[in-house]
Amino acid sequence: MPKQKARDSTKAFERALVSPPEKNYVLRLYITGTTPQSVRAIANVKKICEEHLKGRYELEVIDMYQQPQLAQGEQIIAAPTLIKKLPLPLRRIIGDMSKAERVLVGLDLRKKV
Repeated sequence: MPKQKARDSTKAFERALVSPPEKNYVLRLYITGTTPQSVRAIANVKKICEEHLKGRYELEVIDMYQQPQLAQGEQIIAAPTLIKKLPLPLRRIIGDMSKAERVLVGLDLRKKV
């Protein structure tokens, strides 16, 4: 291998060690049936995730009418509620997720201004 190519690969390897790996997000969206607000929340969260976390997220949608025990375990008091399980810290966002900037701050993808 030529010296220049070896040097370039070494630098690329060193950069990879220094830069943190991209985080995978684990999200749970709690909804109540097929209400307009629930449908809007699902669409908004999917859109935000596809734009900002493409290929780096798992989204589980949980209908509290069909699985009330899961909502009790998470102590959900309002719906829709989005919970960011990973990466830590855990975050909760309540509402139809129509304010994308607020959701991005809640997911730690943007700094609060």
